[in-house]
Amino acid sequence: MYVILVYDVNEKRTNKMLKLCRKYLNWIQNSVFEGEISEVKLKELKNRASLIMDNETDSLIIFKTRNEKWLDKEIVGKERAKTDNFL
Repeated sequence: MYVILVYDVNEKRTNKMLKLCRKYLNWIQNSVFEGEISEVKLKELKNRASLIMDNETDSLIIFKTRNEKWLDKEIVGKERAKTDNFL
């Protein structure tokens, strides 16, 4: 599945969350990630994120789609990180 993940955590936990999410997805902008991920890996990511987060103040939002082709993405301005991989 293809996901877009957005988090909002206290600045004390930002680096930990950034490092965790970069292990699973492509970092495209501050606190925003996207990419292909399996159900098992997504569950693992959510479990690890919950250990970092304070559920009273922090949030993690995940948008899911079957495939990236079902997502119409438009970038206005500078793209922070390209997700295209050329081999």
